[in-house]
Amino acid sequence: MAKRDIIVLPDARLRQRSEPVQTVDDTVRTLVDDMLETMYAAPGIGLAAIQIAVPKRVLVIDIAKDGTPPEPLGVINPEIVWSSDEISAYNEGCLSIPDYYEEVERPARVRVRFLDREGRDCELEADGLLATCLQHEIDHLNGVLFIDHLSKLKRDRVIKKFQKQARLSTR
Repeated sequence: MAKRDIIVLPDARLRQRSEPVQTVDDTVRTLVDDMLETMYAAPGIGLAAIQIAVPKRVLVIDIAKDGTPPEPLGVINPEIVWSSDEISAYNEGCLSIPDYYEEVERPARVRVRFLDREGRDCELEADGLLATCLQHEIDHLNGVLFIDHLSKLKRDRVIKKFQKQARLSTR
């Protein structure tokens, strides 16, 4: 396993649509392991492959509470096949938009079809934080950031802030 660098806004790769994984093999399993190590080190509860500059439809999640054993979830080629009409709001953040949090409304429950790290077909119905996290990370795979769910004014402010930080750090 290896910790990888997380790309941050305004990196244009974050807007790239990720490609499906054709075959779940050792390369993909290594990617999942590296992503978990990167996510835990950040620390975070979710990470999409594009956030480490790998445009593949792979994400990892672990929403286990502090002090409890880890519950890592590797998700390959996820697809939301159902979402509830009921909405929930969470104060979301993102490892690619460090230190910025905002309340985002999303469907309260989702059903996701995906492949696990062994290439087996899986389906998971989720609610609460897991549902939010799955939707957030699947958005990444589609080139969508959580700030895209905010008003244009808030989104533009965040983008400008990170563009300015990027300019200042390259001087």
